[in-house]
Amino acid sequence: MDPLTADDPRSVGSYRLLGRLGRGGMGRVYLGRSAGGRTVAVKLVHPHIADQGRFRTRFAREVAAARLVGGDWTAPVLDADPEAEVPWVATGYVAGPDLEHAVAAHGALPPRTVRALGAGLAEGLAAVHGRGLVHRDVKPSNVLLALDGPRLIDFGIARATDAGATTRLTTTGVSVGSPGYMSPEQATGDDLGPPTDVFSFGAVLAFAAGGHPPFPGTGVAQLLYRVVHEPPVLDGVPDELRPLVAACLAKRPADRPAPAEVAADLAGRAPAATLLGPGWLPQPLVEEVSRRAVRLLDLDAGEDRDAGGERAPARAPDPRLAMAAPTAPQQPTQDAETHGAPPSSPSPSPPPSAAPPARPRRRRLMAGVAVAAVAALALAGGGALWLLGDDEERADDRAVPERYLGVWEGDVRAGGLPLGTILVEVSEGRVGEEVGTATSSDAIGLNSCVDRLTLTEVAEDELTLEAELDPHRSTLASTCVPDPYVFVLRPGGEELMEFHGYAEGNENEGTLTRES
Repeated sequence: MDPLTADDPRSVGSYRLLGRLGRGGMGRVYLGRSAGGRTVAVKLVHPHIADQGRFRTRFAREVAAARLVGGDWTAPVLDADPEAEVPWVATGYVAGPDLEHAVAAHGALPPRTVRALGAGLAEGLAAVHGRGLVHRDVKPSNVLLALDGPRLIDFGIARATDAGATTRLTTTGVSVGSPGYMSPEQATGDDLGPPTDVFSFGAVLAFAAGGHPPFPGTGVAQLLYRVVHEPPVLDGVPDELRPLVAACLAKRPADRPAPAEVAADLAGRAPAATLLGPGWLPQPLVEEVSRRAVRLLDLDAGEDRDAGGERAPARAPDPRLAMAAPTAPQQPTQDAETHGAPPSSPSPSPPPSAAPPARPRRRRLMAGVAVAAVAALALAGGGALWLLGDDEERADDRAVPERYLGVWEGDVRAGGLPLGTILVEVSEGRVGEEVGTATSSDAIGLNSCVDRLTLTEVAEDELTLEAELDPHRSTLASTCVPDPYVFVLRPGGEELMEFHGYAEGNENEGTLTRES
């Protein structure tokens, strides 16, 4: 956990913030404490995501859906405010490492631990599916290890199974599934259901038992090709667990077992809790969890007290949270993108002199990468560009600044993984006019998605364009994400632009070179 900085709020709703747990595609995650002393994880949504017109409606719907998910094996949703200027959600905090960290630090887990872990997660998924939801992003970093059992977190991309929703892999590879843990139907953009989570669960179990992902690779296209076409690599998975793991990783959804069957297999048809006696976690992990718990007790004695020993008053937070500077996506220790019911407590309020000027709310913007079934191709689709310039904003200056006119091209990356290329053409025009196109191509150059760009705002040091998918010019429009998304470009040197792309739940980046 990192200490709070000057840009971080000191309170959200009725929760006092103690430190920063991490950053995900949707926003920042903080450790907080309620007035009654309960420790919570508080997620604040990125302002550039919250500003999109359709985001709050969907966020509120998913808040209500996630609130329904209960049981022993998920982090409980405690509070949320989808209508706050910066929407937020609070969940129960689990003082334990995530599975990704645990395996990286201590190696593969022993069979007893894997059985208990798997039985608890399977019961948790059964509860999720029983509410008509699909988690869609079951992966090691979304599994926390506590002394009393595992917890499944991050319902930020869960969708109702009866809503007719399909999914596409987004440009970061994290918002609607993480490449090495996605199901084949996620990779190919087909309809999703509970078997999708079972496949991802099987990959998580293989990782825990074998110490490595079942579909290794260094790039998104390579990972997804293996998920769709190749058998899993189960080296290191004990013989007693391998048949179950292999069944969960069946390519056809109909061939995978249901979560209840998995739980019964792992726990001998007894409740998962019966496997969680003393020693279910290896001693090094028990010690790590204990150290984390002790640190929680020490937080109040530290940096939130002034020099005289009295508690310093909490600074009123900036509602924009000074989160304008984009960074590459990181895997937080506890990125709890779960949602709860709106609270009655007030949302964060800005300090009188520090709040930046209000900005018009933009539509929710998304980027997408899809995979064709024959080659697991990573496609970027649906776009809008947010271009930064150094011209001063003036009331009569509502045209594209000259420095951005022309053709720009470069590679797209997310978390260091190559996703393909993008070609951006910007022409003259004013606010409300179509001023160009963005063409996103897959990693091997076979398919592309084309978006029409409309200038929506000219402000100091930034230019905002909104894009709409052009299905007639896209080579395989069914694999393109129709929702728009945002790019931020900054001068990166002569004839270069550094860009960061933002969407609901994902981020990407790259360097563009002027072509003409």
